Amino acid sequence: MSDADENGERNTPAEQEHRLRRELPAEVASEPGAPGAQAPEQSGEPQLTGRQRLVKGLWPPRVSRAQLTVAVLLFVLGLGLAIQVRSTSDNSALRGARQEDLVRILDELDDRTQRLEDEKQGLEDQRTELENSSDQAEEARKQTVEKERQLGILAGTVAAQGPGITMTVTDTKGAVEADMLLDAIQELRAAGAEAIQVNDVRVVANTYLTDGTGGKGVSVDGHKISQPYRFKVIGKPQDLEPALNIPGGVVQTLEKEQATVAVSRSEKIVVDALRAAQRPDYARSSSR
Repeated sequence: MSDADENGERNTPAEQEHRLRRELPAEVASEPGAPGAQAPEQSGEPQLTGRQRLVKGLWPPRVSRAQLTVAVLLFVLGLGLAIQVRSTSDNSALRGARQEDLVRILDELDDRTQRLEDEKQGLEDQRTELENSSDQAEEARKQTVEKERQLGILAGTVAAQGPGITMTVTDTKGAVEADMLLDAIQELRAAGAEAIQVNDVRVVANTYLTDGTGGKGVSVDGHKISQPYRFKVIGKPQDLEPALNIPGGVVQTLEKEQATVAVSRSEKIVVDALRAAQRPDYARSSSR
């Protein structure tokens, strides 16, 4: 082809290329190597296929708040429908039952309810009985312990403390005899003494006093005691002291023998001399 057009004019190379591109089809002109085709841009990232670009656009999913709210509402709606369907299916058996069957079922339910109520009442009564029995047993145990303590005080097997008096008899001439001290013990018992101790010997119901060998000294239950004779007595002080000081009583009798007698009240007297518990040889309890 000559460089001149039909009119005989001469065209430049650029004008010739432009004219050629207009005459070629568009598919051929866009192919690489075709005249006037532009080269693809060169970049550092690999070219993706259409499928890869689709997957990249779908994952990871981008969920909006509105979509999440709709999903929760749909879940709740589905759960409610499932519960309603299940309830309807459970009641369908009774819905189709006959009247006689329904009456029988109600009677069985009433009987079962009554049995459960009776069982509940029985258990409550049993619990109340056990509680009362436990309370009674505890009260009986307390009374037994208290009774044992009281009997132990009277028998002299346990120590005791409480208000009372202390009487000290000083006999420097040895003129005080056993019967004088025994009169003092009897007077104190009559005045309400609950526990008595003479020196280191506990006085109990069967206590006895004797004069020492040669008329010197006094023995209590076979234990020789030396003067001064000290009486520790638990009881009401307002009753014990006057009982000793009555005219012609214990104090005046001892003072006639030139003995010195001192009586003092106290809010706390400790009687700690003990007697060994003795088992009777013949006597037995008559209770069954």
